[in-house]
Amino acid sequence: MVDLIPEYWYNVIPDLPEPLPPPMDPPGGADSSIGLLNRILPRAVLEHQFTVERWTKIPDEVREAYANFGRPTSVIRARRLEERIGTKARIYYKYEGALPTGSHKLNAAIPQAYFAAEDGAEGVSTETGAGQWGAAVALAARFYGLQSSIFMVRSSYEQKRERRALMEIFGAEVHPSPSELTGFGRSMLAAEPGSPGSLGAAMSEAIEYALARGWRYLVGSVLDVVLMYQSVIGLEALAQMEELGEEPSLIVGCVGGGSNFAGMAYPFMGAGRKARFLAVGPREVPKFSAGRYEYDFPDSAGILPMVKMLTLGRSFRPPPIYSGGG
Repeated sequence: MVDLIPEYWYNVIPDLPEPLPPPMDPPGGADSSIGLLNRILPRAVLEHQFTVERWTKIPDEVREAYANFGRPTSVIRARRLEERIGTKARIYYKYEGALPTGSHKLNAAIPQAYFAAEDGAEGVSTETGAGQWGAAVALAARFYGLQSSIFMVRSSYEQKRERRALMEIFGAEVHPSPSELTGFGRSMLAAEPGSPGSLGAAMSEAIEYALARGWRYLVGSVLDVVLMYQSVIGLEALAQMEELGEEPSLIVGCVGGGSNFAGMAYPFMGAGRKARFLAVGPREVPKFSAGRYEYDFPDSAGILPMVKMLTLGRSFRPPPIYSGGG
C-alpha cells in the first residue's frame, strides 16, 4: 500500500498569485513570539512552515506509518445519495473516517510526532475541541514512544466522554481547559469559575505546558504547514479520480480550521483543474460572513505570533454546544 501513497507533500504557497502576509510579533512586545516557535515546534515542522518549495519529500518512515494506519483512503461513489436526491450528477466522497481516529487529523499528527521524536523530545502537547485532533496526536505520540498531554475544551471534555476515553486508551493525559495546570488556565478560572473554555484558550494552555517541560507543541491548524501535510488527501484523490476516468466539476469541503478543505482542494487547484471549489463553515462560527481579515492572535493568551486571517477576535467563544475545531 505504501506505493499508492504520495511521495511528496504539495505546498500551495508558491502557486498563490501573491505572497501571504508574514506572521509578525505584536507591537511593543518584549520578546519575539516568532522566535518562540523555535522552542515549541519540531525543527522540521518549523522549516516546512517557512518553505517556499512546491514539493516536500515525505520521509519513508512517515509514508510507512500512513500505510500502517490506513492510507490510502478510499474514494466511494454515493449512489444511494444520488438516487435519493434525484440527481444526474455523480457524487464521490473521500472517506477519511476509515482512519483509526475517525478523521483526517492523523495526516498531520503523524509527521509532527515523527519530527518531535527526531528532535529527541520526551513528550508533546496540544489542544482539542471535539477530540479528533487530540486522538490523532495521542495515537501518533504513542506510535513514536512519546508522552502526550491534551488540553480539551471543557464543554467537550464533559460532553464527549468517549473521545476522551479514546485519547486515554492511546496513553494521553487529557485535561479539561481551562485547567489549574497553567497560569493562563488559572487566570481564566479565577475570572469565570464555570468557564466552558474555547479552542484558543486550550491552545494557550498547551503551549504554556510544553514550554514549561521542554516538550514540543503539535499544531492542528492555524499554520500553513498543516495544509501541506494534509495534501495527501487531495493528491490521492487526484490519482483515484483519474483511475476512475472522472473529472470533478465541484469540490466541497467543510471548514473549521481549514485543513480538511485545503487538503482535498489545494492539490486539485495546483494541478490546474477547473472545478468549482466550495468551502462550508458552521453558522455558530461565522468567520466567512462576519470575520474581519486582519492580524490577530491564533491563541487566546497571545503567545503565538500574530497571523493575518479571517478572525472573529481572539476573545470570541462559540456556544458551549459547539466547541469548535477538532
